[in-house]
Amino acid sequence: MNLLFSTAYAQEPGQPSVAFNLILFGGMIVLFYLILWRPQSKRAKEHKELIGSISKGDEVMTSGGLLGKVVRVDEDYLALEVASGVELKLQKSSIAAALPKGTIKQI
Repeated sequence: MNLLFSTAYAQEPGQPSVAFNLILFGGMIVLFYLILWRPQSKRAKEHKELIGSISKGDEVMTSGGLLGKVVRVDEDYLALEVASGVELKLQKSSIAAALPKGTIKQI
């Protein structure tokens, strides 16, 4: 039978090179940066700019879904008027979006 088919002997598995491992690890770090870290830092920067630009009279939406008009702005907190005569004191970080003027009256 050895005349028609050669005998296949088991070989020892080869070790991947160090350069291949470094390239693979470096590629994973680059993907991690591009997919996770960069977009998250961009969103955080935009949110920080939004919080810094809030002033009295702006209409905002909180992360909990409340809509209201900003009555007072302190360093870390703001007062939000959600109905006539009803004010809520919130942290600035709970603001999710600034709305165009007149949005609350349309709703």
